Amino acid sequence: METMLNESPVPQTVDSPITRSAIFLVATLTPGKDWSPVRALCEDVAALVRSVSKRVPAGNLSCVVGFGSAAWDALFGTPRPASLHAFRQIGTGERVAVSTPGDLLLHIRAEQMDLCFELASQLVARLGDAITVVDEVQGFRYFDMRSIIGFVDGTENPEGREIPHFTLIGEEDAAFAGGSYVLVQKYLHDMAGWNQLPTETQERIIGRTKLADIELGDDVKPSCSHSSLTTLEKDGQEVKILRDNMPFGRPGAGEFGTYFIGYARSPAPVEEMLENMFIGRPAGNYDRLLDYSKAVTGSLFFVPSADLLEALADRAP
Repeated sequence: METMLNESPVPQTVDSPITRSAIFLVATLTPGKDWSPVRALCEDVAALVRSVSKRVPAGNLSCVVGFGSAAWDALFGTPRPASLHAFRQIGTGERVAVSTPGDLLLHIRAEQMDLCFELASQLVARLGDAITVVDEVQGFRYFDMRSIIGFVDGTENPEGREIPHFTLIGEEDAAFAGGSYVLVQKYLHDMAGWNQLPTETQERIIGRTKLADIELGDDVKPSCSHSSLTTLEKDGQEVKILRDNMPFGRPGAGEFGTYFIGYARSPAPVEEMLENMFIGRPAGNYDRLLDYSKAVTGSLFFVPSADLLEALADRAP
């Protein structure tokens, strides 16, 4: 009997297990340079991950590669993912989700930073002057899976079979099935101001208890809490995204931050969450966490399936 192969595209490691370390690299295509190393990397990255992984087989090393809208057009032309666009700035005045340049995202994760560092070094060397790195963050996992502001992060992530449903493109854009969209932002926190708040005030801002990580009851939780504004429903069902946020910082420089990264099968839910946070639901009822947190970067990328990523090496615009 002839064996039937599963024709569903294999995704990249979007749903990589939670790791203790990560490096986030955002780069732009360098104008006037040969961009062929970027295409070549599309078919080489999996082998590089395997090679570095062999040094620490239990290290859970992975790398997700994403492309910005302008970069997709420049490197690969058409067809293009249906919902891919440049991230549009959200908000005005003091509360702005800024849009910053980003053509290429490398999301590297592992249990140990040395694995992340080695792979990042190999990837950047391969890419050479075809790219210009515009942002590089080394993230770490804080105590008890907590964010740098002291609350457990990622509690509402989808689990099990929910993950592909909420993160992977399906028949709605069949040519790019198995792919995903990812939005990244770098937030800097006013830790001095935040730490002056009583715990009860912090809990009302987040919408969860700090120690036990229990969601506040609707009779207590403000409609402007972070958890309220980032909870979405469509047709009576909750719509989720997959986050793998990481703390980062330089205490000597007074820098304390959170690197937000959210994967979804469409950019729409992530953008709606940000609109709720920065503009408000309704307008003016904004996320009070933004009184102590400032977004300093923001970029949207398409993450092709692993199969498509390899095939892109031979595609030209």
